[in-house]
Amino acid sequence: MEKKKRNRIIIGISIFCVIYVIFALRPLGTELHLSPEWTVSIDRLKEKKDGDVPIPFQLGQSIGYFTEDGRIITSLTYPFNSAISSAYYATYGADNIKTSFFRADGNEAGSISIPGFPFFDEDRIFVFLPGGSAVVQCDMDGKKRWEYESYAPITSFASSKGGTVIGFADGVIVSLTPDGSIDQRYSPGGSETDIILGTGISEDGSLIACISGQNQQRFVVSARNGEHSKIIFHEYLPQDFNRQVMVKFNRKSDTVYYNYNGGMGILSLDRLKSSHIPLEGYVVQIEEAEMDGMVFILSRKDRRFTVTVLEPFAHPVATFQFDAESAFIQVRDNALFVGRDNKISKLSISKR
Repeated sequence: MEKKKRNRIIIGISIFCVIYVIFALRPLGTELHLSPEWTVSIDRLKEKKDGDVPIPFQLGQSIGYFTEDGRIITSLTYPFNSAISSAYYATYGADNIKTSFFRADGNEAGSISIPGFPFFDEDRIFVFLPGGSAVVQCDMDGKKRWEYESYAPITSFASSKGGTVIGFADGVIVSLTPDGSIDQRYSPGGSETDIILGTGISEDGSLIACISGQNQQRFVVSARNGEHSKIIFHEYLPQDFNRQVMVKFNRKSDTVYYNYNGGMGILSLDRLKSSHIPLEGYVVQIEEAEMDGMVFILSRKDRRFTVTVLEPFAHPVATFQFDAESAFIQVRDNALFVGRDNKISKLSISKR
């Protein structure tokens, strides 16, 4: 009897040892590494080369383009305001009547003969008209394609290949197709004060998201449903923002990121389930990396900027901070570019 008991103990220990060894041999999780490669001043212009892929920047009162290998190929200062994207740039004054705009290579692309304030989103050209309640979309030559006007001021705006969404101070959301036809128009409501402080639109234009209202501020996602809009998700937010905030769909349009006072919400549209991470200040940019679906968030509180790195679905894996008057981030392939005041740095992204 004693021998059988001893044999069972020996067998049990042997099984435990085998299981331990199996699990001990499993590879350890990889860690994210951001390795500095170079830092350049935006004042040090270098020659353009054939095949350059320009990356836009805007820092303080300067705009321009740089390359992945650290050459500043365009750098302009401006007295009043500017607009820049990967496709176009322009500078303009306070009493803007006519604006020439240029391609990233420096060649003039066209002229906008519409008084107002130009805005470029990739290759899409918009002009916000004086008074603040109307917007025009232009073609690639700067000629008007369509115009939408409301009696209430525009308080938020976003565009994609699939259309444009505009939020107004009276709490109305309007989305338009690429030809300017109204696709959705409704008021999310649900708060004591109606105002739209942030909007986003999916790549195909079928979904729109917004931060709506004050005093019980909420996040709302609606879907095109024939000639009507159907709210497919909403939640009340823990603290109100009283400023414009970031709302952005990812490239696949299966996730929406939305900023609120004290944090960032991340909504999975496949599961219609949200997660939240704490963030101080407000979100300036959200950029996606090719590697493992990572997302880089640039947020700001006073002069302190924070870069937060998320892995799917909403897991913070790294963060770093710096002080600056102005900053930006860009992501290309496996590289993170960070601009601060008058310098741009490249950090390579790897896991090991």
